[in-house]
Amino acid sequence: MFNFGAEFKNAIVKTDFNEKQIQILLIAENLFAEKGFDGTSIRDIAKEAKINIAMVSYYFGSKEKLLESLVLFKTSGLKEQLVNLIEENLEPIEKINKLITLYINRLNSNKGIYRVLHFELASKKRVLELESFSDIKKANLKSLEIIIQEGQAKGVFRKDVIIPLLTPTILGTFFHFQMNKPFFEDILNLKTEEAYNNYVKTDLTKHIQQTIKALLVYEN
Repeated sequence: MFNFGAEFKNAIVKTDFNEKQIQILLIAENLFAEKGFDGTSIRDIAKEAKINIAMVSYYFGSKEKLLESLVLFKTSGLKEQLVNLIEENLEPIEKINKLITLYINRLNSNKGIYRVLHFELASKKRVLELESFSDIKKANLKSLEIIIQEGQAKGVFRKDVIIPLLTPTILGTFFHFQMNKPFFEDILNLKTEEAYNNYVKTDLTKHIQQTIKALLVYEN
């Protein structure tokens, strides 16, 4: 088994938030999802949390820093899961499949905040540069690189894979499905929210896994 731990583990950021901070973060997440990032003010967050504006500023500084903290809070568990996945005694393609499952489950459980990050902020003339979000994306890419390099070393993955394009392939498929939810609910006969979420966890995840495998594995 490859020993990949040290370099990737160094990218893991430990985040400790107290109960009040977590309450503020969860309220902010709901408001960002409902009203958009620009449509939500610090005053809105403070009012919903039943605290004064100064306390929000004390804990987080600006609205941008609050969003940055929210990203760290929401992704901290994923980073530890990726470290454990890299060290599991599995074949590379099995690791890729588990990684995709982790991504899709995390995205589907946090649709609101990821919608803000991947769509609303990216579409603004003023682009928010969230250093911690960039670090997280780099760490996630590193985990993918590690697994693919293991597969390449074993001769099971192609050498000409453009690794940075695999993540947008995964995310793009998920977000296209999500952004066209009514259409897919209709044509796939997904009549309840439970049916929709089960489809995402099973059929959509399997489709993405098969797509990525086709890009990685040599043709027979």
